[in-house]
Amino acid sequence: MRRVIKNIDKPLLLISILLFVIGLIFIFSASNVTAYMKYSASPYRYFMKQALFLGISFVVACFVSVFHTRVYSIFSRILLLAITASLAALLIYGTVRNKAISWIDFGFFSVQPSEFAKIVTIVYLATYYEKHRAHLDNIVTCLAPLLFPGIIAGLIFVQPDLGTMLIYASIVAFLFFIAPISKEIRRKVSFIIVSLVIVVILGFVTNGNELLQSRQLERFDFSKPCSEKKFYGSGNQVCNGYIAINHGGLLGVGLGNSTQKYLYLPEAHTDFIFAIILEEIGVVGGAFIFILYFLLIGRIVKIGRESYTDRGALICYGVAFYIFIHILINLGGILGLMPMTGVPLPFMSYGGSYAMCLVIALTFVLRVGVETRMQETRELNKRKSLRKS
Repeated sequence: MRRVIKNIDKPLLLISILLFVIGLIFIFSASNVTAYMKYSASPYRYFMKQALFLGISFVVACFVSVFHTRVYSIFSRILLLAITASLAALLIYGTVRNKAISWIDFGFFSVQPSEFAKIVTIVYLATYYEKHRAHLDNIVTCLAPLLFPGIIAGLIFVQPDLGTMLIYASIVAFLFFIAPISKEIRRKVSFIIVSLVIVVILGFVTNGNELLQSRQLERFDFSKPCSEKKFYGSGNQVCNGYIAINHGGLLGVGLGNSTQKYLYLPEAHTDFIFAIILEEIGVVGGAFIFILYFLLIGRIVKIGRESYTDRGALICYGVAFYIFIHILINLGGILGLMPMTGVPLPFMSYGGSYAMCLVIALTFVLRVGVETRMQETRELNKRKSLRKS
């Protein structure tokens, strides 16, 4: 453990801690009114639960960081099987939230298996493609690891959780196309994917009412959310988000002084927390958080580029994309640029499952960095010993 701490990437660790602290502050600010007025609970309810989730995640991260990434292959296959089984079990025993069966309820806390599927799949595909690097000119070898992700994507879709399914599928596709696979196979798979997308779009256009639920179809109509027709329906959250952002202006109204969190924005501490952040600390404060996001993703990519294994590089690039796609889709929904899908904003949104997955994903990256530095140290010592001899 001492060697891990010595070689850990300090900039990435510090940026991550800073973002988690900022997130905790705004989770408390955005949720205290909801906790007290809506649930008659302590204003610290969500803050304390999120802090507890992060504490548990830290313990898990310490455990994960001890293992070399080469053993991740075994763990990822076992966990992928367990996640597939749990997603199937959800259809029978799952808890309904927001009209989707996405949660396993354990009483004090709930677990969302589809969140864990994202980070486990990143590790699974990264370790698989490195292990079979010499045979990635064979289309069967290249497509074989996509079987379980395909089943998982289907199970998430029937929950139904279209937003999570699309994010999961995009992560799988991203890893597939950045893996060291032959160009010929990439072209063939690209053609198949484009054909399938066209078929799916045509299916939605002709039979959308049968394939999707009415609430899902409503989300695709995201233009003019503040119109008279939509303000009290599908556009209510987005429109109140606009009000919060406009109210905050350049410098914000001050930490804790948001008005939209007074139940105008339901569950303001989850999907729409960035609207509350912009209302309280303004565009300038929001820009600072964006800079931290940029530095974080840039550092992860740097660690991936410096990795001496394809496994490490793919893990880092996958985690960077995992964080980026959540930021993109969450903010796109808040700003009305794309449909709202209930995607959490990294570090900021309340949620135990996502917080734990984010901590573990960052631990994977930190472990890759540790292994790279240890390898560099070994090579440096070897060169020194050769000079002496």
